[in-house]
Amino acid sequence: MFGWNFIAPATDTWKGLAGALHNAAASTFLSEHYDVPKMLFALLIGLSFGFLSDVPALEPGLSFSARAVLRVGVGLLGAQLGLAQVQSLGITSVGGVTLLVVATILCGALLSWVIGRKLAFGLLSGGAVAICGASAALALSSVLPPHANREKDTVLVVMTVTVLSTVAMVVYPIVSQGLGFSDLQTGFLLGATIHDVAQVVGAGYSVNDEVGLVATVVKMLRVATLPLVLVVVHFCFRNSQGGKSVFPWFLLLFVFLAVLRSTFDIPENVIRFLSDLSQWMMVTAISAIGVRTNLGAVLKVHPAFIFVLVAETLFLFAAALCFGSTLIS
Repeated sequence: MFGWNFIAPATDTWKGLAGALHNAAASTFLSEHYDVPKMLFALLIGLSFGFLSDVPALEPGLSFSARAVLRVGVGLLGAQLGLAQVQSLGITSVGGVTLLVVATILCGALLSWVIGRKLAFGLLSGGAVAICGASAALALSSVLPPHANREKDTVLVVMTVTVLSTVAMVVYPIVSQGLGFSDLQTGFLLGATIHDVAQVVGAGYSVNDEVGLVATVVKMLRVATLPLVLVVVHFCFRNSQGGKSVFPWFLLLFVFLAVLRSTFDIPENVIRFLSDLSQWMMVTAISAIGVRTNLGAVLKVHPAFIFVLVAETLFLFAAALCFGSTLIS
């Protein structure tokens, strides 16, 4: 019932898995040398190898990477969450961030309905914008019901939110400083709106250390909502496969690691190792998804889909701007 039978025999998976790992290594190298998100590199490299999706020997490994490796990577995200840091924000900020996440997801659902798409696309795009960009998109994709366009939608969302997050990393600090925001207000705004964790850290610490710390903690609070959102989405669609409902077991790993880190004094090198392992797994997964996706179909996507993601991002920024302006240092 927990879906532990996802592991295929190693003889069926190693070729495709090796290819996905190779792409992940190349993406990490390029990211470290050119300061571009590794998720974006992994996706682009994967898409460039799309012709390999027609090789039968690679399909089991690519499928394994896109599903099982992805889910373990999502579970390991829990090691990055320090609940003590989240509590230090205070009830006002915690409540504000939670409302922003919920409101943005509902905004995505509404906009998806407006353009004639199903609820799943709204949850996928809204959740990615509201929580943690590409990582949230991949996590949500893993609990949404199978669909012919699911991987194409995931690729579109990952590409778009990564680009939007990069723009936000540059523009948002300038806007907050131009508005005369305090360090607390600036940190809250950056942490509550920029999609990618690494880019939140980069934007925050580019202002000063205090802004960087507040932004990082606020961002971790957004990440903390991920398991709850995944559970809600899972149960919303639990009857979509003829009544079969496999519990997303990797959420137990997420919660376990988050509680473990908050309860015990875990060495920083262990936390860093689990965080790096999570990133490697998710980069491997998005690379495999890229290989399995038809690039031509993605490029022909209707402009309205891009509009939804841009509108969600602007909605989140406007809402966070209003809330952040009420905070007092």
